[in-house]
Amino acid sequence: MTTELEEYAARIEGLAHRLGLDYYPVDFEVAPQSLMTEIAVYGLPVRMPHWSFGVRYIHQLVRQSMGHSKIFEVMFPGDPCRAFLMDGNSLAENTLVTAHVLGHADFSKNNQLFARFHDMSGGNIVEKAAAHAHRIHQAIEAVGLERVETVLDAALALESHVDVSGELHRARYPEMVPDKPRANVTPFQSRFRTLPGESEPQLPPIGPLKARVPPHPEFDLLWFIAQYAPDLEQWERDIFLAVRAESLYFYPVFACQIMNEGWASYWHARLLRDADFLPGDLYLEAIKAHSDVVRPFASGEQTALAINPYHLGFTLWERIVEKKGLDDARQVMKEEDDFGFIRNWLDAELAEKLDLFVYETRPGDEIRVANRDVAAVREAILAPKFNFGAPRVAAVEVKSDGGLVLAHEHASDGRGLDAARARKVLEYTRRVWRRPVRLHTVNERAEPVELAA
Repeated sequence: MTTELEEYAARIEGLAHRLGLDYYPVDFEVAPQSLMTEIAVYGLPVRMPHWSFGVRYIHQLVRQSMGHSKIFEVMFPGDPCRAFLMDGNSLAENTLVTAHVLGHADFSKNNQLFARFHDMSGGNIVEKAAAHAHRIHQAIEAVGLERVETVLDAALALESHVDVSGELHRARYPEMVPDKPRANVTPFQSRFRTLPGESEPQLPPIGPLKARVPPHPEFDLLWFIAQYAPDLEQWERDIFLAVRAESLYFYPVFACQIMNEGWASYWHARLLRDADFLPGDLYLEAIKAHSDVVRPFASGEQTALAINPYHLGFTLWERIVEKKGLDDARQVMKEEDDFGFIRNWLDAELAEKLDLFVYETRPGDEIRVANRDVAAVREAILAPKFNFGAPRVAAVEVKSDGGLVLAHEHASDGRGLDAARARKVLEYTRRVWRRPVRLHTVNERAEPVELAA
């Protein structure tokens, strides 16, 4: 970092500690725009190679060229946290970003969901992702790019299908059905068996029974395929487990986006306000950048059809601190994710003040307000977050011929399937399962449907 920025960053960190922020050390690095775009697209500084990231990279470049997306920073929770700042940012912007990152670092250390996944991954996902990438490069050298990409296609198509309530490290199912405990013999039964002519029935022993696979609906499809796909080689199983580990790492970021971005925005505003050592012109430029970040809709627009998580989160945290105090706000930060945060703290008064509504599209691209009820607004905000934004699908049976049966839990997730996309994902799955794959779901009329590959 530049000398001026290093000086301001050090003093802002001192201020953050005095105000009660508690975080793992943060390693700051100033990076060029090309690297920042690559990190933002790949999600990690070093990650497994795949063509889909190239598509995302081009999409990001187009958005940036149209002025629809600007990357100020990318931050990775861990111990230490890693933060990358854009070298094209002004000194004022990077000063603001430094304070913003410290808010993220405080959140990621103290929020219970982040802490659970931090404990599972060991807090060093950047190094693990680099090891995953190295392992995949070794596989490419050994078996060729085409074979590796076939497996990566399938694993990344299923990357949302993990069990976020489970553990990163888990054992395979028991191979045998456990013995049933013997029933207690009552005194009456004991006396009855001693009567003349009565004896225990002599049945041939059945012997140990193999357990059914899976023994229950298994929603962690990446883990299940890695463990039970009949013909996968070890390097293929490693790819599935690597994608699964990275997917689990990203879940808290996904599930706490509104809270996390709002908390970081609240703290960068407060730290800048209390940083009396900043020159006046730099402070004003930084506050202008803050206003751009937390505005409800894009410049020149009068309304928005998508939520700005910075704006909504910042507004909610300001209100909570004002009404309940900072100590209570920190307790909310520790205990909630976006589901609890939105349902518990977005009330009708604030929804009306923020002009939040549910909209629907009509024939001819007409858009109309469908509902302003706060409960409907809350659920519209949260619906894309359920189950990592993916339909809830479980492995329910392995047939005697090795075929895999999947079931869509349509009743619980309330989300339909895009049949064309589902067929494509089934085809990817069949390539690695190497046996027929079937998916049970319903159509738009709630009639049973089976898709096969």
